[in-house]
Amino acid sequence: MLEVKNITKIYGTQRALDEVSFSVQPGEIVGLLGPNGAGKSTLMKIITCFIPPSEGEVTVYGHSIYDEPREVCRNIGYLPEQNPLYTDMYIPEFLRFTADIYKLSDSKKRVDEMIELTGLQPELGKKIGALSKGYRQRVGLAQAMIHDPKVLILDEPTTGLDPNQLDEIRKVIRNAGKNKIVLLSTHIMQEVEAMCGRAVIINHGKIVADGSIENLKSQGHSNLEQIFHQLTKE
Repeated sequence: MLEVKNITKIYGTQRALDEVSFSVQPGEIVGLLGPNGAGKSTLMKIITCFIPPSEGEVTVYGHSIYDEPREVCRNIGYLPEQNPLYTDMYIPEFLRFTADIYKLSDSKKRVDEMIELTGLQPELGKKIGALSKGYRQRVGLAQAMIHDPKVLILDEPTTGLDPNQLDEIRKVIRNAGKNKIVLLSTHIMQEVEAMCGRAVIINHGKIVADGSIENLKSQGHSNLEQIFHQLTKE
């Protein structure tokens, strides 16, 4: 399981995160919601060992970000908001390169599986630099999942997708969430309702709501957008 315990991150005099705690079990898809500057991306970077917290602890299937960062990274697939890709490589070439980094025993088979899973077949003849933003997101999602991680951390995974691509990527994420932990951030409320069973709403570095979509809606609001705006208003 993924456990976030009292995570605080301080930049100078600013508390980007303030004692954030929650846990996620296998099979859960959790949406991390909040306005710009709420601390969502900072939290994801801490979970994935890109930056250290000022205080608190994160464990991924019992592995600590302090004591076993390599084991944490082996268990995580990460798609950052700014999707870094080698734009002069072709899609299969890039995915084989990624598979080799993880030392996968049958990299060709796994690359083929990821291409099919993320619907990249129509663009295989193009270099990544020639792809649309939506297809670049698909490549990023494929590289995040290629080593079959137990945890997927996805920062704005559906940004720039057209309606057809959106439906397909939603299906990929929902299927992944059947046996993985998925934590995704988004500003699009419909995405949470379409993919997530639970939402964690964060504002000014603090969790202001955490519960199932059904429980949040039972507060008397018709949709998550109303809940979000009520809980994060000044």
